[in-house]
Amino acid sequence: MSQLEPGDVLARRYLLLDPLAHGGMSVIWRAFDQSLQRLVAVKVLTASLHTDHGERVRVRSEARAAARFIHRDSIEIYDYGETVTAKGGVAAYVVMPLLDGTPLAERIAEGPLPWTEAAAIALRLARVLMAGHARGLVHRDVTAENVLLTADGPKLLDFGIAAWAGDPDDDRGTPPYVAPERLLAAPTHPAVDVYALGVLLFAMLTGRTPYPETTWEEIEAARRTDPPPRVTGVPHGVASLCQSCLAHLPEERPTAEQIVAALTSALGTAGIARQVRRGLTAAGSALLALTVLLWFQRSEPEPVLSPQVTPSVTPPVTPPVTPSVTPPVTPSVTPAASASASRALRSSPAGPLTVEQAVDGFHDTLEDGEPCDTTDADVVLDLKQVLDSLVRGPVVTGTAEVRRKVADRAREGRLAPACRAELEARLKVIDRAMKPG
Repeated sequence: MSQLEPGDVLARRYLLLDPLAHGGMSVIWRAFDQSLQRLVAVKVLTASLHTDHGERVRVRSEARAAARFIHRDSIEIYDYGETVTAKGGVAAYVVMPLLDGTPLAERIAEGPLPWTEAAAIALRLARVLMAGHARGLVHRDVTAENVLLTADGPKLLDFGIAAWAGDPDDDRGTPPYVAPERLLAAPTHPAVDVYALGVLLFAMLTGRTPYPETTWEEIEAARRTDPPPRVTGVPHGVASLCQSCLAHLPEERPTAEQIVAALTSALGTAGIARQVRRGLTAAGSALLALTVLLWFQRSEPEPVLSPQVTPSVTPPVTPPVTPSVTPPVTPSVTPAASASASRALRSSPAGPLTVEQAVDGFHDTLEDGEPCDTTDADVVLDLKQVLDSLVRGPVVTGTAEVRRKVADRAREGRLAPACRAELEARLKVIDRAMKPG
């Protein structure tokens, strides 16, 4: 924002340090809260408010509404205010926690995400939108820049400038995430968030947005009559969901609740298929091992009888014994039992475990079925990401944070007791592997 510079102080409290990100509607600053002596993120709205009292009232109302909206995957609102800048302008700002993470836009710039990872992120965001829409709030700016990938999973920014459903249309939004009806001055509606989430899911799956337009002028000049583009190389249900989110007419798009149901089903089906594939592989390996074992048992040489020798002294006569021959019994092998045995073999190699092997064992426990087969896909992804960031990241800090999250998810009823016990055992293995010597 041209009116603000590093070193400026908002409301005699928030010292602006440096800009972190620029969006279509705001600039995010890293700032220092001089009252509470902590670093914060301050989002300064780019709209000019000093000449529009109605805009100021609306922004204030929206910020207050958003401050009452609390969701674990949405950034909490600390404060909202308006202040006169050093250059005489009026700045409206929202104060939020300063989180350590990577913008989703940077992750997409590296290339497409695996469809399961993209779907899990979209599922988390859809749950936030579903909760906001239930309260009558519309985000209006769901973009890759407004999603932060943290150790605790994806977080949606900017609910601090949400609008009430039914509010008159305005120019807020970021091309190319703007829904077509926004160009026709349609009132704010949850369907605009669904369209933006569809654009975001498309971008995560392909590495690019569905349409090339990047400015308001280009979007207004575009005349789209063909059906929305369809993603290839992903499950049919995910491709169809993404395409329906991009429908030109808002009434043809699914609701956030329907998106949650569809993605939960797609990820659950993928988990079952993965378990079946791994179970069949493990069962096949176990049956092969049993076949080899039985072959060796059957291939043992028959005992060779020595020729009878007549000794000078007659030995005591031993009555002949007829050996009892028991036919070999082929044990019953189930995929689940074989998968468990396969996990045990993978996590118990000869010699001490490396950290990588121990972490892989934790991942396998989450993915291979029992006892974690009922765990939500987003919980699985969250726990894996947190563990990887703490153990495999540039700064290794140990497993304490993962233990806390496992306990939290168990208290929420999202981890079965047996699954929690197995995960905690795996974390102990990781701790041992991390100890030097």
